[in-house]
Amino acid sequence: MTAENTNPAQEKTDYAFGGLHHVQLAIPPGAEDLCRQFWGDVLGMTELQKPPVLAARGGCWFRGGGLEVHLGVEKDFAPARKAHPGILVRSLHSLAKRLEAGGHEVTWDDNFPGHDRFYAFDKLGNRLEFLEPQTS
Repeated sequence: MTAENTNPAQEKTDYAFGGLHHVQLAIPPGAEDLCRQFWGDVLGMTELQKPPVLAARGGCWFRGGGLEVHLGVEKDFAPARKAHPGILVRSLHSLAKRLEAGGHEVTWDDNFPGHDRFYAFDKLGNRLEFLEPQTS
């Protein structure tokens, strides 16, 4: 039995998951410019215009390569040091070079079978995992 079929209740549903719409990370009030530097300038993602009712709350949103990241203001912000999104990347080593050139340390980790991966932190200390499936 595979991991995908370990729950018999899943076979009786009339719905299906289609992937993630976005990942949200917390940021402190006033940190939008740091987010723009990291997610926009360093990673090369495009900033999205937030709907007006949500823009009033602060924060910012970015999209790139089918990934959407929402950065939401949290008054009592503490960076996520353990919890993190796992972001699939094509040409992982190129991204690592870009992050390092932008002043961000990259920590490689070979403990995830079938994938190359590394960890990095955004400008606010949130942990991020970037990984790429290995080709035989």
